Amino acid sequence: MRRLLERQQAGELATRHVRAVAETVGVSERTVWRRLEQAKTTGQVEAPVRQGYAVSDEVWALPGEVGGNVAELRRRLATAGGGASVPPASTLHRVIRRDRRAGRALMVEREPEVAGSRRPDPLSELGLNVVAGQGTGGQVFLREQKHLAQVPVLVPGAQVVHTPAVRSVLRTVAHAAAVGAVACLYGDAGQGKTVALQYALSQLPHPARVRRVHVGVHPTVPELRRVLADALELGRRLPRGAGEADLMLVNALRQPRVLVLDEAQRLPGPALEFLRGLWDHPDTDTALVLAGAGGERALRRVPALASRVLTWELVPRLGPREVATVMAAFHPLWEDVSEDDVAWVDEHVGHGNFRTWAKLTSHLTAETYGKSRAVVDRQMLERACARLMGSL
Repeated sequence: MRRLLERQQAGELATRHVRAVAETVGVSERTVWRRLEQAKTTGQVEAPVRQGYAVSDEVWALPGEVGGNVAELRRRLATAGGGASVPPASTLHRVIRRDRRAGRALMVEREPEVAGSRRPDPLSELGLNVVAGQGTGGQVFLREQKHLAQVPVLVPGAQVVHTPAVRSVLRTVAHAAAVGAVACLYGDAGQGKTVALQYALSQLPHPARVRRVHVGVHPTVPELRRVLADALELGRRLPRGAGEADLMLVNALRQPRVLVLDEAQRLPGPALEFLRGLWDHPDTDTALVLAGAGGERALRRVPALASRVLTWELVPRLGPREVATVMAAFHPLWEDVSEDDVAWVDEHVGHGNFRTWAKLTSHLTAETYGKSRAVVDRQMLERACARLMGSL
């Protein structure tokens, strides 16, 4: 504050200086301007020390008794307080989490737990118990899942194949959701990133907490702020002032959610810096999943955000040796196609690109529709490939 006051007295103070200080200390620009006016009037350049709410040793023993339930803790405090004021649940949650991060042991069932020492397995609650069969290379084919309504497929009867790539995306998303971290999914277009991501999101223990952010091409910071507010259901209540709007976004991000932003390569540098500022706030408890072809290059242009990415997840092409097995699990149409024909299609058209294979399956399904004994032979494959790539 002293430096800002000196700049103001010298006539060199600009909005960018105030904005930089606000982002550094985690407050709004309006707060910095107000404190600057107070310092100018009173001569006190240091911000007053806020004592805040502190949890006593007697109260600290209660969260372990209620299993860490802050709402139940607050009810007990209100009952035992005899009418004394009790802080809101958000304050209790923030103070307890702050003390645990500082190393204060929480007694749960007589066993001390220190923040960060160990975390539960984020995959322990995933419903992966419905399995039809297991193929080569440890690939598990999921034929009957209850949460596949949001996974897009191009043809009826197609299934999500639990390939090593899908399994890796599943673990990455579950890990990021469990710890509230930033993850980046990348790979060439058509490799199956979106399907794997949406499948992984549908398998989370609390899929209702997932929020999707839809951005246009090269959005400005106000546009990104608006779509984030819409995703968090704050659109109608978002203030016009940037500082107040950002504070409302930070308050919404305190809840354990998963925010998904596909097509991350569309974001310019200022928009990525804005995201970095939101996720730098100490109260943010929302996981951020950025996906898109070329998204990793966009993120690495903003080192401050790239350094905060917990996992860089590459979704690769299908290998030549796994195409036949994966496609037979993807759709029954490929079960009777010879491996030589599948290898020929992959060499000339497919190239391990899952989207290309899905489009080819759609063409073959349309051609065999209504035919009881349709056989997918080389001639039919050539016609379908020609629709995708032209004459071979």
